[in-house]
Amino acid sequence: MFASCAPLPRRAEIPTLWQPSPNFGERQPTFVVIHYTGSDSTAAAIRTLTSRQTEVSAHYLVSRDGSIIQLVDERSRAWHAGDSRWGSSVDLNSASIGIELDNNGHEPYPQAQIDALLRLLSDLRQRYRLPAANFLGHADVAPRRKTDPGPLFPWRALAASGFGFWCDPPYPEPPPGFDPLLGLRAIGYDVRQPAAAVSAFRLHYTPEGTGSELSEGDRALIHCLVQSSTGP
Repeated sequence: MFASCAPLPRRAEIPTLWQPSPNFGERQPTFVVIHYTGSDSTAAAIRTLTSRQTEVSAHYLVSRDGSIIQLVDERSRAWHAGDSRWGSSVDLNSASIGIELDNNGHEPYPQAQIDALLRLLSDLRQRYRLPAANFLGHADVAPRRKTDPGPLFPWRALAASGFGFWCDPPYPEPPPGFDPLLGLRAIGYDVRQPAAAVSAFRLHYTPEGTGSELSEGDRALIHCLVQSSTGP
């Protein structure tokens, strides 16, 4: 009875013989990408994320009150990251779990929402054995197009729980000749458009920063993050 409810395998549309092999695996996500919805309510976000017209989705939606709604099977490729890149990964949709936070982009994140997000991230980390470096924001992987989860997102608190990296001042002095752009690339940022990479870095780590030029403090922070992400 239960076998009759299982999804049928996707097969060629011409006559073939079906001889199943046991040697295969399901899609294994290696990243988590965090977004904000840009909506004013969970209901509005769900309408957007389930509409055939918008053609956007995510695996999970976390509401302001901490409710967690699953929208897409983790084994499937949700349409949340779009044109994206992180390190050698050039299609984050295929390699990640997408999480949308119900937030309009201009408001603080409620503690109940962050607590729920941390529980979800802990579950994903345990089941997929994800390293701290692989918990990212949409702006990190799409710096030319996106700004979410925005400057109000508590990345420091997430890093304290093992999701991402963080450095607090005073930062160690970088070695002579340290190139901050190469440092950003070592972390994972797409630096083909340096100004966009710098902007994404600032959104994540120093949202109070301005301008496209990196300060000495920025250089030291980038060096510290490189050291943290690559280990001793």
